[in-house]
Amino acid sequence: RYSLFYNRLKNIEENEGGLDKFTESYKIFGVNQLVDGGIYCKEWAPGAEAVFLAGDFNGWNPFSHPYKKMEYGKWELFIPPGEDGCSPVPHGSKLKVVIRAQNGELLYRISPWARYVVRDEDKVNYDWVHWNPPQSYIHKHPSPKRLKSLRIYESHVGIASPEGKVASYKNFTYNVLPRIKDLGYNCVQLMAIMEHAYYASFGYQVTSFFAASSRYGTPDDLKEMIDVAHSMDITVLLDVVHSHASKNSEDGLNKFDGSDSCFFHSGPKGTHQLWDSRLFDYANWEVLRFLLSNLRMWIEDYRFDGFRFDGVTSMLYHHHGIGTGFSGDYNEYFGLHVDEDALCYLMLANHMINFLHPECITIAEDVSGMPALCRPVAEGGGGFDYRLAMAIPDKWIQIIKELKDEDWNMGNIVHTLTNRRYEEKYIAYAESHDQALVGDKTLAFRLMDAEMYTNMSVLSPLTPVIDRGIQLHKMIRLITHALGGESYLNFMGNEFGHPEWLDFPRKGNNESYHYARRQFNLTEDHLLRYRFLNSFDRDMNKLEERFGWLASPQAYVSEKHESNKVIAFERAGLIFIFNFHPYQSYVDYRVVIFKYQILLDSDAAEYGGHQRLDHSTEYFSEEYPHNYRPNSLLV
Repeated sequence: RYSLFYNRLKNIEENEGGLDKFTESYKIFGVNQLVDGGIYCKEWAPGAEAVFLAGDFNGWNPFSHPYKKMEYGKWELFIPPGEDGCSPVPHGSKLKVVIRAQNGELLYRISPWARYVVRDEDKVNYDWVHWNPPQSYIHKHPSPKRLKSLRIYESHVGIASPEGKVASYKNFTYNVLPRIKDLGYNCVQLMAIMEHAYYASFGYQVTSFFAASSRYGTPDDLKEMIDVAHSMDITVLLDVVHSHASKNSEDGLNKFDGSDSCFFHSGPKGTHQLWDSRLFDYANWEVLRFLLSNLRMWIEDYRFDGFRFDGVTSMLYHHHGIGTGFSGDYNEYFGLHVDEDALCYLMLANHMINFLHPECITIAEDVSGMPALCRPVAEGGGGFDYRLAMAIPDKWIQIIKELKDEDWNMGNIVHTLTNRRYEEKYIAYAESHDQALVGDKTLAFRLMDAEMYTNMSVLSPLTPVIDRGIQLHKMIRLITHALGGESYLNFMGNEFGHPEWLDFPRKGNNESYHYARRQFNLTEDHLLRYRFLNSFDRDMNKLEERFGWLASPQAYVSEKHESNKVIAFERAGLIFIFNFHPYQSYVDYRVVIFKYQILLDSDAAEYGGHQRLDHSTEYFSEEYPHNYRPNSLLV
């Protein structure tokens, strides 16, 4: 694998003038404004017979501005400035690349490198709009320093409002970012930013890879949002989709030059069976240029601080993980079923990011457990900084769905939370956007279900279902945060047990926005119990910020007692003690500890607890051996 990576990198150095020049292509391809007022256009369309540029600027004449054919399937066009020295293609004018296909058909396409595309309300397809404002947004604040402890708030701009509508970048900037800061998260991971024609795809059916979604506002609005986040010392990650692309051809990459291939594999190999989308040909030189340049553009133009790579498991294997289980056997990770070209692309991407922007962070969404994915490329690894601990949310769902409280297995919980590859960093999470989607249930909804509609008011009785749900919601999140990895992630709204599910407007729900929103207002109503969960989540993050357990070595688990349902472990100079027993409390319970003072208590009144513990007392241990440690204490 390293040999394949090294040879590709060497070819880039020898034939393209180096990785820096190769990945600057986003400044050359598409339609670009020159300093002298002229326009330079460049496209890669190997299957085209001829290429033209049409738009508002030439009255939509499809033949007046032909591209010149270059080698390797490239085409270029220079349009001189007007007599007054102004650009011949004004800012805001609509454009199309006109392709004459091999069969003579004329195809009107959006450039794969388009920076801004919009859809009029009365139209189905998106239009390409030339974005070249007289004054672009200028970033005022430096990017935050690379974080040691990463507390991620996974977010979607469009649903980040209690109102039933598509929310804006401006709304996120001024209403949501302060909330994220107050909750103690130091990183926001943005979904559905890359333009996608179908809103209900959650941003995972990308149509324009270089365009920030216009449904939330302009590119400058997004730049301002990131800049304001940086002013709050919040790191901003982009959920990047390079694992596949939308099948759309009118406003997507599919059949751009009239052929079945171009950016993708031809035939069945180029289509994902489950996602009904196109699959990139990662061995193709121009595909590498396109994808690597795409990453660089998001970093340098918008100032993103890194990426969460979606669908990495699908990229790594020719079977795309379909109908395949992973047990950890090394034969599952090495062999002809591994897509070495895709893996090499990921190594090149991480190498490029680390080489040009070493402060940036990359995360892999891989469910397979590919070894060394989060080890440096120089070691033959994938080069990612973190991987998602995807087994953890699955475990919590399985426990809550299938087991009675008294049957919870403490050893199995600890194993799932600590089962990670040595010296590879994991992002722990109890739930993400996957669990919030329609057809699934969040932890809060699984725990409390229909009673959330009637009994979340403090004026109503605290029923056993609500009491159990609130306490377990806090405990599950804290033990996941403290034991599950080297970073922590939460999907927006889940921190306070957001009721119901997430469903985007579509035909099946009469295009309703009712479930495509986040009701942040629920935490501001002091008559509702959501504020207890919100406060606990905030104070949990603030405690991590103070002690830094995510950046500390893996925890030492001193107790996982099956009959008592108690888990105790040490990390970052703190001891965490969890009593998962459904009805048994303990007095004078011996644990391994040297000094004891309560810092965070899920049973405290401000978190909706029962105030059964005294916070004012400080305890010291005795020389009484317990669980292979010389000192212990009764709590």
